[in-house]
Amino acid sequence: MPVTARPLPPYLVDRYRAWKALRFEPNRVWHSHLAHSGQHPRAMVVSCCDSRVDVVGLFGAEPGDLFVVRNVANLIPAFAPDHLHHGTSAAVEYAVTVLQVSHIVIIGHSQCGGVAACCAMCDGEAPELETSFVGRWMDILRPGYERLPATDDQDARLRALEKESVLVSLRNLETFPFVAAAVASGDLTLHGAWIDIAEGALHLFDPATRQFEPVRA
Repeated sequence: MPVTARPLPPYLVDRYRAWKALRFEPNRVWHSHLAHSGQHPRAMVVSCCDSRVDVVGLFGAEPGDLFVVRNVANLIPAFAPDHLHHGTSAAVEYAVTVLQVSHIVIIGHSQCGGVAACCAMCDGEAPELETSFVGRWMDILRPGYERLPATDDQDARLRALEKESVLVSLRNLETFPFVAAAVASGDLTLHGAWIDIAEGALHLFDPATRQFEPVRA
């Protein structure tokens, strides 16, 4: 079957040219170093693929700083050695066993479409999702949905489920034997965060209070 890819849209080509001139050329030596010495990021960040979430900018990262994985609703599935396709699990495995990152950060966000879809599906309001790729992926979050507090405030339910997406992922991370071993040895720490994309307010999960506490700007 022939490949049907088309040339890039002109606006993306223009942005590439601007990046090459303004970002790459002034740092050519550093990029050459990265190319020849490999990557040695200290942290892995798992975030949503939502176009409004920019974790590289959020942490002021430069090329080589962060090992970033983006997927719908920043979810980590539980360990499942079933020989099927597991892109996120493969990235976790590579980050921990090969790159030996010191930190894994899961970042959820406000107005998450994937989380809203999960809530609608689990509420029985979106039966079409039950047989979709999105629906099957969002099944990972069902345990978080089942922990939602009873309330008629739909916005509050969604904010709570957005944060549950982080907690479910953190729990699932420790089902990976190599993650659990690295955490137990002190070589790896796990972190949870949630950002309000309208306010730019970052909240970090505090295991002592079991709450997401705002970072003082």
